[in-house]
Amino acid sequence: VQLVESGGGLVQAGGSLRLSCAASGFSLDYYGIGWFRQAPGKEREGVSCIIISDGSTYYADSVKGRFTVSRDNAKNTVYLQMNSLKPEDTAVYYCAAKSGYYYTVSCMISRENADYWGQGTQVTVSS
Repeated sequence: VQLVESGGGLVQAGGSLRLSCAASGFSLDYYGIGWFRQAPGKEREGVSCIIISDGSTYYADSVKGRFTVSRDNAKNTVYLQMNSLKPEDTAVYYCAAKSGYYYTVSCMISRENADYWGQGTQVTVSS
């Protein structure tokens, strides 16, 4: 069972990146999926999640209108499209999965209850 993120990098303010989170060893159909980030010296915070059952999405206020989460069922992969990036978006980004029906119909995955984490991908936004 594994989550593998990719797509991070260095970008100038105002630029875009697309992060990928590929699941192997299990189907995302039965998991709640969330994106989190952790900046140096700060706690890991929730950024976005997608409700598997109906595709509904949630965004933290700090990224609303700039980030978009989506899913490719055939590839068992979740994406985070990040536009209009700001220096304060600089962090290591993680995807996480939480098993259970309740988490497939709600955005209740958290840093405390996630079952699986990816290795993280660094996003650095220069001013």
